Amino acid sequence: MSKTLYAHILILLATFISGGSFLVSQKLSGVINPISINLLRFLIATVTLLPFIFLKKEYRVKLISTFKRAFIISFFYTSFLIGMFISLEYTTALNTGAIFTLVPLLTALLSMIFFKQKIPKKQYIVYLFGIIGTCIVVFKASLQLLLSLTLNKGDIFFLISILFISMYSICAKYFYKEDDELFVLVFMTLVGGCIWMSFALIIFNIPLQWDRINANDFVSLGYLSIPATLVTAYLYQKCTVILGPKKIMAYTYLTPASIAILMFVVSSQVLSYWVIIGILISTFSTVMLLRKS
Repeated sequence: MSKTLYAHILILLATFISGGSFLVSQKLSGVINPISINLLRFLIATVTLLPFIFLKKEYRVKLISTFKRAFIISFFYTSFLIGMFISLEYTTALNTGAIFTLVPLLTALLSMIFFKQKIPKKQYIVYLFGIIGTCIVVFKASLQLLLSLTLNKGDIFFLISILFISMYSICAKYFYKEDDELFVLVFMTLVGGCIWMSFALIIFNIPLQWDRINANDFVSLGYLSIPATLVTAYLYQKCTVILGPKKIMAYTYLTPASIAILMFVVSSQVLSYWVIIGILISTFSTVMLLRKS
């Protein structure tokens, strides 16, 4: 198996893990402040990786030299998470889902600036099809829901937030060095995330309230911390270096599809024909974007 194909398989796995995090997050919604719970998931992921880092000398010696670059990468990642949760106070999940379809195109435009990559004119049509496909899944093929979409303060805030997730993908490639230890880079990115989340708690004067989390919630929290944070952070960093941010963000079109498929598998929720068509369009658009020019 080639290195590139292996990276595609890994990022597809990461997409489904991320899709599962949306379902799991619903169980924790309303328990405590989202920023506080995100700080906790970052801390758990960091502590889990900590022994593996400090037991190897070649990892320990890389910590200081890696921190500055990882701190910048984590800024964009945590800024997106904070921005998303703040925007959801003023807008709906449907609106954010629709706006999120702009991420692949935005990442491609940023790649033109940072990596001098060109976008063929025909590729813009593929981006349009990707947006249409994911919107069909997000709005469950309901024209009424689509027509009810109106931009508000939360939507404007989320438009700014998606710039951060695009920059996160760009930075994951831009700040990577050939002699970097990937585990160290991921670890320091998580450490940086803990610091940025702590700053957010102080700035917005948010209490921790971790005592409100019960035993049942810790199962969901464990999924968010290990697979959805630690594992996906490693997979996204590893695959971005191999494939580049444009191809990584192309998989964004599959996120709503992965959620719909997981809901069908886990809770036997029936998929309508229109949603299946939307999944097929999103998949087709992703494959077309992944093809070499």
